[in-house]
Amino acid sequence: MATKLGPVMGFRGAIKGVWNVSVLVAVDAKNAPKLTLNTNEAPEPKVEKIGTVRAGRADLTVWRFDCAIKQSSKELAAKYSVDGEEWTFTVPPLNVAPRMAYGSCNGFSSLKLLKSTRDPHALWRDVLEKHAGTPFHLLLLGGDQVYSDGIWEELRPLADWAALKTEEGIEYKPSQALVRQIKEYYEELYPRRWMQTDLRKAFATIPTVMMWDDHDIFDGWGSYAKELQECYVYKALFAAARDAFALYQHQVGAAERHPLAIPGQDYFSLGFQVGSTAILVPDMRSERREDQVMSPPTWKAVYEWLDQLPDAEKPGGAKHLFIMSSIPVVYPDFQLLENALGLFPGRQELEDDLRDHWTSPPHRQERLRLIHRLLAFSEAKQCRVTILSGDVHVGAVGVVRSERSSSTSVAVKTMNQLTSSGIVHPAPPGMVLFFLENVADKISNDDSGVSSQLIEIPGTHYHFLGSRNWLALHPDQEMRYWANWHVETEKFPYIKVVHPANFEMPAPKLSNEAIVATPSSG
Repeated sequence: MATKLGPVMGFRGAIKGVWNVSVLVAVDAKNAPKLTLNTNEAPEPKVEKIGTVRAGRADLTVWRFDCAIKQSSKELAAKYSVDGEEWTFTVPPLNVAPRMAYGSCNGFSSLKLLKSTRDPHALWRDVLEKHAGTPFHLLLLGGDQVYSDGIWEELRPLADWAALKTEEGIEYKPSQALVRQIKEYYEELYPRRWMQTDLRKAFATIPTVMMWDDHDIFDGWGSYAKELQECYVYKALFAAARDAFALYQHQVGAAERHPLAIPGQDYFSLGFQVGSTAILVPDMRSERREDQVMSPPTWKAVYEWLDQLPDAEKPGGAKHLFIMSSIPVVYPDFQLLENALGLFPGRQELEDDLRDHWTSPPHRQERLRLIHRLLAFSEAKQCRVTILSGDVHVGAVGVVRSERSSSTSVAVKTMNQLTSSGIVHPAPPGMVLFFLENVADKISNDDSGVSSQLIEIPGTHYHFLGSRNWLALHPDQEMRYWANWHVETEKFPYIKVVHPANFEMPAPKLSNEAIVATPSSG
């Protein structure tokens, strides 16, 4: 029996003092591998067969082991082994906010980019180095955990289909053989991509929380014209990508729901709380189309989940809410860039990105409703809201500021956005970075009394980190979170602090004064 994928840890909730995680393993045999959890007071892991896939020329069986570890007043190093191979992960103390790492864009959108990148997984080694010193409790991955765009070149029938006239392509019905090939491509993609040594070690030692974005399906999914989105070929691609995402990233079988799934929605949105930290992970791809990011029923379910979170000042209350938005909520309005597309290489890829963005005209109203709803939640619950985002292949800091509230708390009238991307994918071309830095607007008047702004990176005079990066989030005893951008070309991280709602500080202006920078080596 050989392990073809895994172990991949998944987080499944902290409930009544029990830290619940899963371990996914795919093997080329019908029998389950042996997993042993070497931790006191932990019951025998429950094993479930959650899928059978075809990877290359081998049939693989996918197993999930559900593990429950009792939390205590101290941090716990929990050990497990899979067929004798040993791993360690860290369980936080009971009711304590977790240390987290955040990353996105774990791959390459083209073979050319891959070949031009000297050390593709350098930042995963950096994650492991920091994890060895101060272990992370959770690994948040905000989209593009795999890049599936090679399917258009690797499957000849799809390349032939793409060459058809648009009208012919829309009417084309793929054969059963092609549908099977598409399914097997996505099933094989994850073992191909996730068994790289450093990535595998990170996934085996930090419980993951993952949400997909377009490249997990294919570039620009959800932002194409309606007739393309609903054509037979696109439907076959989406169905195969969705099943693979559910199996590998959420570690659920065909008839299962993730234990952290938000009630009242039929897709992949998650919500949970660990200590005083709540995390909302909306699925912004399953229902995406030209004029919609998520449907009204899904937004209703998400907002109802937010409403049931306990107030920050009550026992067990949430003091911080992190919301993972795969596409940045605060980012330049791309209208000017759209008008200037002919100046840039990679025009087609940029056009897909333009239609994807929250600032694309069809999405602006939905974006504004989200901003108003999060500000209202923050004031009602006295809970600090921070947006985590990726996708754009740069690091950045954004601020949403409301003057409409009568609250005296600056924190409930100010939302930060922390953007980190990509952990593997390279930054955009220098000309695009130049445009973003020197031409694109940094301030947006979103509504009466509501503004958003990109502010300068701490300790610099620029707004974008134009190198690969990932984000570490460390809570302290004063309920603050310290955000550290670890950048491939920099020895020390860039740092921002996010205060809880009841923290006393002077009102920030929409400028660099909203940033607090402190020298640190980690």
